[in-house]
Amino acid sequence: MSEITKTLEIDIEDMRNIFGQYDKYVRKLEDELQVVIVDRNGQIRVSGEEKQVQMACKLLEEFAQMSKRGTQIEEQSVNYAVEMNMEGLDDGLLELDSDCICHTANGKPVKPKTLGQKRYVEAMKEKMIVFGLGPAGTGKTYLAMAMAITAFKNEEVGRIILTRPAIEAGEKLGFLPGDLQSKVDPYLRPLYDALYQIMGAESFAKNMEKGLIEVAPLAYLRGRTLDNAYIILDEAQNTTEAQMKMFLTRIGFGSKVVITGDATQKDLASTTRSGLDVAIKVLSKVEEIGFCQLTSKDVVRHPLVQKIVKAYEDYEKRENYKQNAGNRRNRRERHTGK
Repeated sequence: MSEITKTLEIDIEDMRNIFGQYDKYVRKLEDELQVVIVDRNGQIRVSGEEKQVQMACKLLEEFAQMSKRGTQIEEQSVNYAVEMNMEGLDDGLLELDSDCICHTANGKPVKPKTLGQKRYVEAMKEKMIVFGLGPAGTGKTYLAMAMAITAFKNEEVGRIILTRPAIEAGEKLGFLPGDLQSKVDPYLRPLYDALYQIMGAESFAKNMEKGLIEVAPLAYLRGRTLDNAYIILDEAQNTTEAQMKMFLTRIGFGSKVVITGDATQKDLASTTRSGLDVAIKVLSKVEEIGFCQLTSKDVVRHPLVQKIVKAYEDYEKRENYKQNAGNRRNRRERHTGK
């Protein structure tokens, strides 16, 4: 195929955002798309095979539009944009960037960064109860928190309730000093961190003092009815069947519920069935409940985290295949008597 060169006019400030530190984002585009990208006196020139050049120019123009909106281009954005275009999802990037949920205390916009996250956010808008399922780093809890805070600020709900089962992650922590709240706070710290970042410490403390925001272990919800609240159950894979049923039957009028969990990171005893696994089977056909399955493609942490999650997914698929093959062989041998 013939090689071509295309020239793009992009503002200097946007160009800095697009190129990244030490031009690493542009180098990434060059490696993935097999093109050459250079800056000549404020102009970007893209050279290579025609199809690849067209794709690179399209991505650069999309990044420029995102930059003009105030979006900070990140390595995850570049990786995901290339992946989407390779799969023929040409208009996904700008569509994602236009969907702002809220702004953090520092003014940073909170937006879905992948199509999986976008479907998750849409489900939270439409359904009364949503299960957000998937590996670490996919934004399950953070996006749910952003939706809860937005609903609270818009007076769609009167309070926010955040909860998770207080279970040790495979290690014994021993005696923890202080009162009851001090003992459970370490288990709830990830929820506090997200609240501080989105709402700001001062606003969080003020609403916490008024009882409008509650962060509590799951066991504290027993016997209560939760009306007019945005309720988030985090780390739901560590609930027992009884705990999950108890939680789901606390929901009152005017409430929204998001349940997040990663079935691959259970800290329960091996003999205990996860309440999340059972709930998915029991409630899968209930129309008012949404289920969103996020994958390694939706990981928005450091790119290495995405590779780690993908490696574990591939390993578990291979192990499951071996186990199933072994089970089939054993059944066949029992059937034939050999």
